Amino acid sequence: MSFSGKVKDELIEKIPSSRHCQLAELAGLFHSCGQIGMEENGMVSIGFATEREAVVRKGFTLLKKTFNIVGEINENNPIFMEFLTKIGDPDKPVDTLLIKNSCCQRAFLRGFFLGSGSINDPAKTYHLEFICSTRDAAEQICKVIKNFDLDTRITTRRKSFVVYMKEGEAIVNLLGVLEAPSGLLEMENARVYKEVNNTVNRRVNCELSNIRKTVNASSRQVEDIIYIRDHYGLDKLPDQLAEMAEVRLEFPEAPLGELGEHLDPPVGKSGVNHRLRKLGEIAEKLREAAPQE
Repeated sequence: MSFSGKVKDELIEKIPSSRHCQLAELAGLFHSCGQIGMEENGMVSIGFATEREAVVRKGFTLLKKTFNIVGEINENNPIFMEFLTKIGDPDKPVDTLLIKNSCCQRAFLRGFFLGSGSINDPAKTYHLEFICSTRDAAEQICKVIKNFDLDTRITTRRKSFVVYMKEGEAIVNLLGVLEAPSGLLEMENARVYKEVNNTVNRRVNCELSNIRKTVNASSRQVEDIIYIRDHYGLDKLPDQLAEMAEVRLEFPEAPLGELGEHLDPPVGKSGVNHRLRKLGEIAEKLREAAPQE
C-alpha cells in the first residue's frame, strides 16, 4: 500500500466525538468529493466520488451520525434541507461558522484530505496536496492551514486548483494537524534518515575534494621540483629550499604537516607551504626562460 493510502486509512479510523467536528469533517469530505443524485420520484441520494471504499463508508457514517441519513431521502424532507443548509453548496466555500473552532478546522482539513488529498512517499520526495474544484475552495484550504502557522501554495492542474506543500517539516506538522500520528512518525523517520544520509554524503564529498586537492598539489610540487633538478640543479638552491625539495621527493604523498616534521629543524605547515610556493615560483621562471621548441 502507498504511503498516502496508509495515511488515509489512519484518518478514516478517527471519528470525532462532538457533532460540530463531525459536521466539519463531513463538510470537508462532501466539498471535496461529494455528489447529490436526484431521482424522478423526488428522492435524493448523497454519495462520495472516490475510489477508496473506506472513505465512502466513513462519509455514510458521518451522514448517519450528524443527520441520521441512511440511503435515499425525499428532497422535501426537513432533514435534507438541514443538510443543505449546514453543509452548503459543494461549489462554494464552506460556511466559516462551521469551522470557526480549531478542532473543527482540523476535522474539516481531515475530511477534505480524505476526499481529494494525497501525499508522496517521503522516502522519495516531499509533496502533499489538496485538489479543489474552484479557486475559492483552494484559498479557503490555504487560509485554514495558515491558522496552524503553516504555508501552502496554489497551482492549477487542468481544470482544478491544487493546494500543495513541498517542505518536509511543514508536511510533518500538517499530519499532526490532521491527527495522523503513525503517518507523522513514519515521515519523521524518513526525514531523519534523509538528513543523516545527506550529511554523510556531504562530508564524504568534502573529504574526497580535499584529498583530490592535496594529491593535485603534491603532484604539481613534485613536477616543479623535478623540473628544477633537471634544468637547474637542487644543489644551487638555498639550503632551506634544497632540503624542502629533497623531503618532498622522498615523501611525495605526505601532507604539509608531516613534511614539516622531516625537516631539520621541524617547520610548521605555513613554513612548509611558503617554501613549496617558492620552489613553484622558481620552476615557473625556469620554464619561462627556457628556449621555445
